[in-house]
Amino acid sequence: MFHPLRESVRAAIQAAVERQFGIVLADVAVEFPPNVALGDLATPAAFEIAKRLKAATGEKRSPRDIALALAEALRAELRDFDRIEVAGAGYVNLFLRRPETLLRALDAPAAALAPRFGGKVIVEHTSVNPNKSAHIGHLRNAALGDALVRILRAAGETVEVHNYIDDTGAQVADVVVGFVYIEGKSLADVEAMTGKFDDACWDLYARVGAWYAEDESRLRLRAETLHAIERREGELAALAEHIAERIARCHLATMQRLGIQYDALPCESAILQLNFWADAFERLKAAGAIVYETEGRRAGCWVMRADPEAAATADDEHDADKILVRSNGTVNYTGKDIAYHLWKLGLLDRDFHYRAFYRYPDGHIAWMGGATASEADSPRAQFGHGAAYLNVIDAGQSYAQAFVKRGALAVAPPSAQDSIAASAHIAYEKVALTPASCLELGFTLSEEDRRRPFVSMSGRKGLGVKADDLLDRLEGKALAHVEASQSALPEVERRDIARKVAVAAIRYFLLKFARTTLIAFDFADALAEQGETGVYLLYSLVRMASIRRKLRAAGLDFPAPAAALRDHLAQLEAWLRDDGQSANEFWALAALALRYDAALAEARETLEPSVVAKYAFQLAQAFSAFYNRHNIRHESDNVRRAFLITLASLVESRLRAALNVLGIDAPERM
Repeated sequence: MFHPLRESVRAAIQAAVERQFGIVLADVAVEFPPNVALGDLATPAAFEIAKRLKAATGEKRSPRDIALALAEALRAELRDFDRIEVAGAGYVNLFLRRPETLLRALDAPAAALAPRFGGKVIVEHTSVNPNKSAHIGHLRNAALGDALVRILRAAGETVEVHNYIDDTGAQVADVVVGFVYIEGKSLADVEAMTGKFDDACWDLYARVGAWYAEDESRLRLRAETLHAIERREGELAALAEHIAERIARCHLATMQRLGIQYDALPCESAILQLNFWADAFERLKAAGAIVYETEGRRAGCWVMRADPEAAATADDEHDADKILVRSNGTVNYTGKDIAYHLWKLGLLDRDFHYRAFYRYPDGHIAWMGGATASEADSPRAQFGHGAAYLNVIDAGQSYAQAFVKRGALAVAPPSAQDSIAASAHIAYEKVALTPASCLELGFTLSEEDRRRPFVSMSGRKGLGVKADDLLDRLEGKALAHVEASQSALPEVERRDIARKVAVAAIRYFLLKFARTTLIAFDFADALAEQGETGVYLLYSLVRMASIRRKLRAAGLDFPAPAAALRDHLAQLEAWLRDDGQSANEFWALAALALRYDAALAEARETLEPSVVAKYAFQLAQAFSAFYNRHNIRHESDNVRRAFLITLASLVESRLRAALNVLGIDAPERM
């Protein structure tokens, strides 16, 4: 509701400023005042206009005088506002026609935004190396990526979700080395393994790292294995393929526990085998985007030069330039990524061969894009050919991601430049653990680590929290609470509640922080029933459902409470008027609920899910205060009860919508 209002105010200001002052404002700040008593929207545009007038003409006009003229012009243009006033040194505050706005909003959808990208957006996230169990850091990636997908779809975008399978990397090769050279297993032996395969590989991967450290000459086995994988030669390559696919299934099952699904699983091996890279390599050479080094320590390598600014800040230890092809002829992941991203945008006349790899309970299929297709069925929709891509990859990969984008720009035709420019690396910081959580998980900590604010993890050293272990522990804690408070419920329902509580706890904890914030996971914080937690938000919705059930049981519910208010506009106006604490409280709650679409729009523009997370918490807090002051069930006045029910229903719909784009589903009871 507020997003189109905000945009109409912005457009009206731009038109008025150009008409009255001859100034073109490319952007206009339209803000939400800290208190609805100060207005529903406000703009400080007069200050910018005064600055621009002085710079252009030398004329000095006070921002307040400019604001007065601007307010007069806006009164003639904006009919949704009851009054438009000037405050302070030059702010223009706008007050909505509250009853009409509220009633109109009750008939409108929660959000209706115009698409931003002009076509399909390809969101790549998770993309865990298929060599061991997913850990808590991967959960942050997946939760961020899935929330972005949900935000974009809620905002009207068409989205395709990718989970890139790096099945030719050193991590997979190391697990192959571990099975063959440490454990002496054949492909048949590994295929016959039972139990949780990704956990077995987790332990083995850590052992391989220690094994290399004992004798660095053993690293040649990794190089030999990598060559075999890239050439698809012999049992080593077959073992790598089996490991990668089996671990990928484990990862999809783990993420499914959080309600996360994927559309396509492009495999890195196919980028080599189907000549995606060969095509991209020739284009990069033809465009002069890469050069062949003939001397020095990079002799024999194909290198992409850094831009001059990056080159100027490079030091002896870290080259600004990026090697794409090593002197031994192998291509690194950045080179393969350039080819993959050209395909994403439909710039390579090639495609993967697809097979149905993973079927979700709702029938959705994740299609693996490989070099062969073993099934007769094929995807109903064409993958790739996106208008833009968004890659959720940790901040440590920013350097490589910048080269991927530069490589794509270097060879793309003019018609695709805008698509690449609109694409982005969605960087995020990693996840650590609080010392308390480490101890709860059974880690041994030194006294120094116990005093640290957080403890970092290392998959190569085996120090980390497996995602499934974390979810199991969260579900166990939630189930103990549910069994104590809802013992009469059937076991299947108790377990379903516990699962939803655990998902809400971990998702909200991972999403409430800005992406670029390093976070330390803590069990107590995540599962707290008070404060900024997913559990608190669930209680808010459960409370709303309880209100509705009790009203129905008492025969006091209204099938359509908003309809009952249309014949009582005078009373509605009185309840929403700025003449007392309760009136401001009612409108403040309604206005906050109606800002959901503005929060969604901001999250889409900034690609920052924490915007919606913060909004959801603020709305739940405001409803809690409202609920504690007003006993809806015992309200004797039918019209006033209809009004209170309307407010509660409005808040419930917007809070539920906000939690849905965060991937959080509330149970009926807790």
